[in-house]
Amino acid sequence: MNTAANPEYIRKTNVVENLVRSKIFWVLFLLFGFSYPIYRSMNRTLPPELPVIAQVPEFELISENGQRFGSKDLKGKVYLANFIFSRCPSVCPKMLGDLEKIQKRVRGTGQKVAIVTFTVDPEYDNEKVLFDVARKHDANPYTWTFLTGSDKEGMFKLYRDGFKVGVENNVQNIMDIAHTEKIVLVDGENRIRGYYAFDENSVNQLMIDVGLLINRPSTKE
Repeated sequence: MNTAANPEYIRKTNVVENLVRSKIFWVLFLLFGFSYPIYRSMNRTLPPELPVIAQVPEFELISENGQRFGSKDLKGKVYLANFIFSRCPSVCPKMLGDLEKIQKRVRGTGQKVAIVTFTVDPEYDNEKVLFDVARKHDANPYTWTFLTGSDKEGMFKLYRDGFKVGVENNVQNIMDIAHTEKIVLVDGENRIRGYYAFDENSVNQLMIDVGLLINRPSTKE
């Protein structure tokens, strides 16, 4: 339409159009867009600290690679401890399969998180046996370590008194060996911060708590 031929036609702009054309609007829009997320992150309420349940004493055992390995190698790392034996016919294969999945979930944490699997049958589970178990479950040697030792009584004392888990070593039948079906969450100062089952909800909570520990500075109590 030729507005010159029709002087009575004048296009009126609405409020939205006026705002979009305004430099002040865009400046305020950008300021709010960047500052609001920062404000929310600075003012959000963080979850409470995980409880400190117990201090695990220093230990040194033998890894699946035949090397001495213990709490000094884990210092500063959050680690997940669990207890199995290679001849276990029931729950151990499932636990190891679940730990494979957990290993994938912590892969993005670099060297901040480790998985440590202790045998409760050290007389049979020497380093060669554990090496085969580790390879079978695609254990990354930089993340997941399997431990055994020659001092059976000392190992079980560590499990019972250190990690506070229910294990038994005075049985005659290998099928009767008792061990915990829990994952023990330990912080970078070798302190127990939680116990978790292998079901989906518990493992998801474990992953949340691992994140809390590696992203929040540790404070000794």
